[in-house]
Amino acid sequence: MSSHKDTNKVLTEKFSKDNFIGLTTTDGTRVTTRVVNAYYEDGAFYAVTNALSNKMKQIEKNPIVAIFCGERNETYINAHGVGENIGHVLSAENAGMMVKLREAFHRWYNDVNENDPNTCLLRIRLTDGIYSVDFVPEHYLAQ
Repeated sequence: MSSHKDTNKVLTEKFSKDNFIGLTTTDGTRVTTRVVNAYYEDGAFYAVTNALSNKMKQIEKNPIVAIFCGERNETYINAHGVGENIGHVLSAENAGMMVKLREAFHRWYNDVNENDPNTCLLRIRLTDGIYSVDFVPEHYLAQ
């Protein structure tokens, strides 16, 4: 088992960029999974979204979520977390993270309406999960 520090280092190296993650929420009766763009930092994924979206309505009622990020034969994370609306993208509290997100999401971020009062920052604080790193041991490479 690796330490939190080691895990965070691997996740930071792999996921501190624009990623497609599968985000699963529930309305209490049914679960819904959708793909969102997200950026990883210090134990959490961040996404820009709309406070009136179904995912945010579901998270407001039940903040427990599941995520999956990665591709077959690569590093991936399959985890649970707590989703929360941490406020408008232009709020002073979010200024530092938004600098990083605008850079990470530069290919499409110009389409975001930051002046919409419902444009918010979703933080998914990871609580538990697994990550996998595929590798080829050096002794196999020498053969």
